[in-house]
Amino acid sequence: MPGRKRIYLCLAKMSETGLEEKYIQEAFDTNWVAPVGANIDGFEADLKRFLGGDREVVCFSSGTAAIHLALLLCGVGPGDEVLVQSFTFCASAHPVAYLGATPVFVDSEKDSWNMDPELLEEAVRDRIAKTGKVPKAIVPAALYGMPYQIDRILAVADKYGIPVVEDAAEGMGSTFGGRMLGTFGKFGVLSFNGNKMITTSGGGALICEDAKTKEKAVWYAMQAREAYPYYQHEHIGYNYRISNICAGIGRGQMSVADAHIAHHRHVQARYEELLREVPGITMHGNPDTPGQAGGSCFDSNFWLCSCTIAPEIRVKGQEKVSPRSSGEPNGNVEALRLFLDRAGIETRPLWKPMHRQPVYKSAPAYVNGVSDALFRLGLCLPAGPRVSDADVRYIAKTLKSALTA
Repeated sequence: MPGRKRIYLCLAKMSETGLEEKYIQEAFDTNWVAPVGANIDGFEADLKRFLGGDREVVCFSSGTAAIHLALLLCGVGPGDEVLVQSFTFCASAHPVAYLGATPVFVDSEKDSWNMDPELLEEAVRDRIAKTGKVPKAIVPAALYGMPYQIDRILAVADKYGIPVVEDAAEGMGSTFGGRMLGTFGKFGVLSFNGNKMITTSGGGALICEDAKTKEKAVWYAMQAREAYPYYQHEHIGYNYRISNICAGIGRGQMSVADAHIAHHRHVQARYEELLREVPGITMHGNPDTPGQAGGSCFDSNFWLCSCTIAPEIRVKGQEKVSPRSSGEPNGNVEALRLFLDRAGIETRPLWKPMHRQPVYKSAPAYVNGVSDALFRLGLCLPAGPRVSDADVRYIAKTLKSALTA
């Protein structure tokens, strides 16, 4: 559409209160521009309140760093195995490799698209039989903000004594049974990357069970310096602490966190309304499947709004699209992505499952075909705070125009 702005998939938005600038200026005025300072303390306190006040929070330079230290604190090391959701971004798995351990991938169930609890238990039993060792951790991920079946995952984890590290990087504000994701397992992880629900430009948080664990995490994140008047190191540490300036951005962003989450959910509802009657296009919404606690447990933040396109649906230009292999997105999915791109609308295929990634071709995997099928069928639509109702109408109208009769 000539002259129209480009609609991006998901970009975080600065608040309109000017609080980010206020906290950043305070950091400069007090000369606290290092990875210590009042903004870090304030941001962590705000996050603790947001999550319900029962868990401690420590902020790092990225969500990936938080997963790395969570696994380290779980005792993961060379020769160990960690059960990781396959249908996720690579940051769920790469920290396992950082520690010299092996990720063991577990496929998804069809309702939430997240880790299948039944397949998880099958994987646990099989790894114990094959290796004689219990896996060191379980890492479910909140795909596009959708909650995982944490009650059933925890039941498996507790049965075998395995700690759970919740990768809620995409799920800030999502709840299961009314409780915030990231607060169920031994650890939880959030991300504040530039495209997340709130942003610090880059950054992440580790959610811990208690103050003692938080103190240990901070120690590792600040190069594991011992309590001497000079620099002494008896363990390997990391430079993972968030800066006081970035934390200032985060403090300002917390003033709009609830509004951003509400907006994403509103955008999802508009997509569902506008595309409900389009044959072959299905929006991925909160599952009706209840958790063990009963009732409707899933309440996604809809960080990204995703849909599936039935294989029989024809898209204009599809005849010119040749998938790279049988495992790539279907021709109609790629044709639709290209059609929308030409109209100034950014979209993206669903995450390619980790068990299909070349870098993990030798890793054990327990699959049922769910994530493979979804990767071929799925597309993510724009959903960020900058996406207006007019944008959603334009996206839906353009999508419909791409389909052939």
